Parts: sequence; structure tokens; C-alpha cells
Amino acid sequence: MNKSDLITLNEASQWASNYINKSVSPSNINYLLQYSIINRIINEGIIYISKSELKKYYDKNKIEKNWKEKLGNDLNWHLSFDNLREIDTTKHVHRLHPYKGKFIPQLVDYFLNSKTDNFKKEIYFNKNDIILDPFCGSGTTLVQANELNINAIGIDISHFNTMIANCKIENVDLEKLELILKDITAKLEKYILSSKIFEFENELNDRLNIFNEINFPNIEYKKNVRDKKLNHNIYGKEKEKEFLSVYNDLIKKYEINLYNKKNDTFLYKWYIPNIISELEFVSDLINDIKDEKIKNIVRIILSRTMRSCRATTHSDLGTLLKPVNSTYYCRKHYKICKPVFSINKWWKVYAKDAIKRLKKFNELRTNTYQICITGDARNMNIFENIKNLSENKNFYKLLKKQKISGIFTSPPYIGLIDYHDQHAYAYDLFKIGRNDDLEIGSLSKGQSSIAKQSYIEDIAKVLNNSKKYMKDNYNIFIVANDKYDLYPKIAELSGMKIVNRFKRPVLNRVEKDKSAYSEIIFHLKEL
Repeated sequence: MNKSDLITLNEASQWASNYINKSVSPSNINYLLQYSIINRIINEGIIYISKSELKKYYDKNKIEKNWKEKLGNDLNWHLSFDNLREIDTTKHVHRLHPYKGKFIPQLVDYFLNSKTDNFKKEIYFNKNDIILDPFCGSGTTLVQANELNINAIGIDISHFNTMIANCKIENVDLEKLELILKDITAKLEKYILSSKIFEFENELNDRLNIFNEINFPNIEYKKNVRDKKLNHNIYGKEKEKEFLSVYNDLIKKYEINLYNKKNDTFLYKWYIPNIISELEFVSDLINDIKDEKIKNIVRIILSRTMRSCRATTHSDLGTLLKPVNSTYYCRKHYKICKPVFSINKWWKVYAKDAIKRLKKFNELRTNTYQICITGDARNMNIFENIKNLSENKNFYKLLKKQKISGIFTSPPYIGLIDYHDQHAYAYDLFKIGRNDDLEIGSLSKGQSSIAKQSYIEDIAKVLNNSKKYMKDNYNIFIVANDKYDLYPKIAELSGMKIVNRFKRPVLNRVEKDKSAYSEIIFHLKEL
């Protein structure tokens, strides 16, 4: 190999950052080495990379041309935000809790901010305006509105979604929150020590580490799989079966119960008994918290913990297939992995992470008002709800005086997601009431012609109801993947016109789906 082609990790990081116009850290390069996506060359103890191999990797991932061929030349690549890293699109409170089907904060910021460019030729919203998101979800619009000195109201049919959104924007005593989290952690660890789980996991981890080091030598094994010298599905299954006897012996030794007596709820189906016991223990401690705002934030932390402790494989966390209560060959990590037996690790990780994210958002927080209300946006009296629910009476006066300037929202995509079901674990543990039957466009309602007509009418009802509380010359932006061409009819039934369409590629989708996919931001105004 040509020595002039070899570069160090730091040099590779700088070269890649310049080549793709996006920050690439040495740890990003190291990830490619770790998973044998590119080869490492060691010379005199120093790790080198082939620049030509690295270039080949990034060239393979250049997709703009390919996507435009598939989705049309009207694709606005400017709105792909392809220069952003995951850390940017999940900044501060935007990753306080997982949520399927949310848009990235930079998309909201683009349409709400006071900048213009070749694509966005006018300013739609100004400081101290009030905007509405009638499908608030996890509150992305509310958070970005706050950053931009804009007031915002959210509406969502799901009590839990409302809780997530409000926890992101609540201004709470973080020192008090930290003390409460430390107290709960100490009590949880004491509770865990009273069981055999701690000793069991320690021995299981020791045995697993030895087994994996022997049978799945990190770099060599992944390289053989990548080069197709080894069928890792067959080999992995063989090793999975081999370790299972060790696992079963430990289960018997420590008398670990893997199965619930019933599985009639999400909780009993997807969590082993010990996890449920720990969850209920922490939930009882949370119920004793007097400050309601802090109580809800701690619930959100526990809910995020729950999501990471379901009895499933690492590769199926996004879409559950079937409960897994034994060790298994992991296609994500290329080794034998185990189910989660205690919430302790993830509870501590997410408690620490939540504090960090809330502190970061506090540094950006503006003196504006945001609130999310649980209810049906098709018929909600927004003025009355703000009057009754808002702690800030001046905000109600401002709302009555200047009204709502517009909407930025993303309604459910027809027939794709059951929004209550994605957080079924939280509804079960916290005993929160559900409004599944009031969801618009849910997965359970399908994509039939009847479902489409119902969807059109429901979205139009939301827009018509919202208009009652909006000022003249409003601006409405709706993010949608309108593959059934429903929005022209929705606009017509709402007494509005579509004045512009911004078609954007969606690059980073859930489940690592790399297929070409776009969505449209419809700009609607009154007729």
C-alpha cells in the first residue's frame, strides 16, 4: 500500500470533515474501525487508515443525486440538514424522552426564525408572537419557539405526550430535582442489594465476557463477517446455544424468576418480574414527591429507563417483535448479549442525562410562555383552556389581545403509528388514562378509502377550529408525507389555499431505514 495514502485518526477526522462538510470526530472514525467498516493499518504501534478507502466509504454515502432521481428534482436539499450530526438534532431537551415520528428542531427553527434565504423569501413569525401546534407530540415546536422568543400553545390527545412536552419547557428548581434523584437512586440500590440480582448479574457478566473474548474476537471476527468469510447468523446461533446451558445454570443457582404469572398487559408481557418490582418501587417513591412539576420530570426519566429495559434484543428496541428472556446472539454487537435484569444502570444514566439536558436548555431559555394542553384539537376552546390552566394570567390577556399568528405542526401520518401504544409501558405503570379512540389517522384505523376520508375531515376540523383563535393573515405550516394527495382537499375544506410546498429529503429515520423518503411542508393561508 502507498504510504502517502495512510493517515492517522486525527488526520482522518480532519480530512473527512472537510470532504463531507460536516463535523467528523476521531471517535466517529474509530467507530468505523471498531466495526471493521474500514481497515486499520498498524505501523510501529500507530494506527493508520487508508485515505482512499475512507473516500470510497463516504462516496458510497453521497445520496443527493440518487435521491433526486427517485423523488424528483423539486427536492429541496437545503432542508435536508445533512450537515448536522445526531448530537445537533437531539440537542438539550429534545432527547429527554424517545418519541416516534417527530421532526427535527432545526426544521421548526427554519420556519419560525427571522432569517431569509433563496428558498425562504419572507419572515413568517416575529418575537412575542403566539403560535399553535395542535398535534404537539413531544413538544419540539414549543421548545424551539421558546429559544426564538416566541410564545406557543400545544394541544395533544395523549396525556403522556402532554407530560413529555411540558416537562421539556417547565422551569423547575434543578438543585431540588438533583437531590430527589440522588435520594431515589440510593434507595433503589439498597432495594436491589436485598435481592440476588446483583450477584447474579456480576457472575453472568464475568462468564459472558470470557465467552465473548474467546468466540467473538472483536476486530478479527467483524472483519471475517464483513468479508463474508463467516456466516455470522449460523455461527452466532451455534454459540448462542452453547452459552445457553451456562445461563440456565446461573438462573437456577440464583433462583431468578424470568416469567410473570400473567401477560395481559404490556408491562407483564415485556418486562421480567424483577424489572417490574424495581419499577414499581421507584414509582411509589415518585408518588411521594410533593412538587407536581418535578414529579412529572422524574416520571419521564423512569419512563425513558423503562423503554431501555424491555425484554427484547438490542436490534429490536425500536420495533418490538417478541419477548426475549435468555441470552442471545446480537446482530447489532456481534456477540452474545443478555436481557436487562435491573433498571439501576439505565436509571442512573438517564437521571444524569436529564439534569444535563435541562441545564443546557436553561442557558437558552427566553422569557416567553409555552404550554401543552391535553385535549381534542377538533373542538377545543383554546381561550378558555388557557384561561383556566395557565399559571401566567398575563399570557391569557396577551392571547386575547393579539391572538395566534399561525401554526407549525405535523399531524399523524395516516395509518402509520398508534401514538398511545408507543408508550404503552408508561400508561401501564403510571396508570394514565388513554384516548386511543380519539386519535386521528392511527395505525389501527388503516389506510382504506374510508380511513382517508375520515382523515381529511378530521384534519380540516382541527384547522377550522384553530382559525377561530387566529389573527388575520395567519401562516400555517404542516409537515406531511402526503403520498395520497390529501392536503389539497384538506385545504379546501378548511377555507384555505396552499401557497407553497417545500419538499425535503428525510435522511435519518427510525430503525436506520436508508431508503429514499421525503416529506412536504405545506404553507397554507386564508382564501
